[in-house]
Amino acid sequence: MSLNHSPETHSKLIARIPQVTGRDIPEWFTAIENGPSFSRCEERCSWLAEEHNLSHGYAAALVREHERTRRARHY
Repeated sequence: MSLNHSPETHSKLIARIPQVTGRDIPEWFTAIENGPSFSRCEERCSWLAEEHNLSHGYAAALVREHERTRRARHY
């Protein structure tokens, strides 16, 4: 499973997540941060999908966006 979508697909997925899930992106980031510590993004994506009943596409977009914003905070 790939965690990489095209930038356009990624943006569309992220924009739809609040409507589809009823939770805002910061809430999902908190769930990821409070979840189990996985060393691989693929593991985090699978956990998020299974634990929160998300499609793997949305879970992958959330994990990718979380990693992107986390890296940006450290610079």
